[in-house]
Parts: sequence; structure tokens; C-alpha cells
Amino acid sequence: MTDMILPALRRRVPGFIMPVLTLRHVGPLLAAFYLLLLVAAAIAPTLFTHIDPMAIEPRDAFQGPSLSHPFGTDQSGRDVLARVIHGARQSLLLGISAITLALSFATVLALVGGLGGRLAEKSVRWLLDVMFSIPSLVLALLFTATLGSGIVPLIVAIGVGSAAGYGRIVFGQVLAVRRAGYVEAARALGHAPAGIIVRHILPNAFRPLIVMGTMGIGQMIVWSASLSFLGLGARPPAAEWGTMLSMGRDFVAEAWWMTFFPGLAIVVTMLATTIAGRSLQRLIEGRVS
Repeated sequence: MTDMILPALRRRVPGFIMPVLTLRHVGPLLAAFYLLLLVAAAIAPTLFTHIDPMAIEPRDAFQGPSLSHPFGTDQSGRDVLARVIHGARQSLLLGISAITLALSFATVLALVGGLGGRLAEKSVRWLLDVMFSIPSLVLALLFTATLGSGIVPLIVAIGVGSAAGYGRIVFGQVLAVRRAGYVEAARALGHAPAGIIVRHILPNAFRPLIVMGTMGIGQMIVWSASLSFLGLGARPPAAEWGTMLSMGRDFVAEAWWMTFFPGLAIVVTMLATTIAGRSLQRLIEGRVS
């Protein structure tokens, strides 16, 4: 039946609408819609709620999900839905800042190692191997313990702690592009080294950064939530998803909603950024269908 319907639809429906009608595009569309809502909540949370996420109402403490409080309330009577919505700004800021730092650090190492000569290449390989041998969480804990808790130390800890994995990918791309035939042809034609780097090496070596950056935002949010859960991130009672998980862990038995809804926001954000990143990858590789 599907084989009969789809060709008929393709003949009657404009080409730019037809991809939307296929099931394989439902996931990317839902992911894009969720990410748009997330960005809107981060920029203007009052569009979704007018409740103060820090307002304390002891009489409403530990209320379960209801019409007045769809996500329930915490131990101080604060509205969990309002805190999840307002927490989108801090969590998204953490994710974007950390992935930007990680990719920037990885890019510098890749350029130095890939274009700096044999000694630089060996030194960067050794540094990446050392950093990669240390678990990212342990390295992040080391930075957080040294710099202290808070948003900025958390961003530095997560960004530097995860830079080794991205560094290996970008470093390999730079080495592959550096030896490509079109780069050798540009050198043979007498093009300046700076022009070869800007026109040929950078665009081709760092194209995967768009995909890695998109998918990495969700991963960074998970890492930041993990450290905040351990008390090394935003200080309570901040409306940040990881901090909300940390605050609700002592009340899981009697107030499950305090950890369920922030955890759900983290999981859905992770899934949405992963789906969006893979969709971008297919688009870049020309596999739109």
C-alpha cells in the first residue's frame, strides 16, 4: 500500500514538502521543534511561565503534579515546572560554553600538531594520548577541585576534560587534509601557505566541527549535570537541572517528581541534540533523503 501511495503523493505534492511526509523525518522535525522551544525558554522564560522559580511557599511544599503545579513543588514549595523552564538558560549556557571551549582547545592542538612540523606533531600526539588516558570525569573533577565550584570552573572543567576526544578527531582530519591531492596541487602551483590553510585545509578539516558541536551540547549538559549532582556546579538553590537533581536526591522516595522532571529535560535535550547532529551530518554529506 505504501509503495502505491508515496509515488502518487510525489506527483501531487511539491518537492520541498514531500520529505516532511516521510516517517524518517519525524525525529529530526521533533528534535528541531524541541530545541527551538528550549532556546525560547532560555531567552525568554516568561513566555512559558510567570512563576518566580525562586519563590518560596512552605505551605505548598512536596505537592505532587497537579493542574496548579504540573511538575509539582519541591521541599520549599518552589514550582518545579518554573524551575525547569528557567533552568534551560543556565543548562544551555553551560552546554554551549563547554563545547565551544572543548572544540577551540581541540582546534588549536590540531593546527599546531598538523601544521607545525614533525616535533609539534609528536608533541601533540603525546599530549592527546596522555589526556585521553585520563577519564573525562576524573579530569573534570581535578579541574573543579582546583578551581573551586561554580559556573565558570564547571565550564572550564568540562571543556578541557572532554577536549582530548575532540582533539583526536580534528587532529586526524587535519593530517588527512594536509596530505590530500588538492593541497599538494596548490603547493605545486605556488600558492602561499596561509592561503592554502584558509582556502583548503580549514574548510575541509573542520567541517565535522558543526556536527560534533551540535551533538556535543547535549553531552556537555549531561557532564555538567553530573558534576552539579556531586555538588561541584551551580550552588543551590539555583534553577539548574543538575543542581535540581542534587537537591531532590534526598526526597526520591516521597517526592519523585523533584528529580524525574529535571532528569527528563536532560535526557530529552541529549536525544534532541544527537538527532539534530546526525541530521546535519546527513545534510552535509548530501544524504538528505
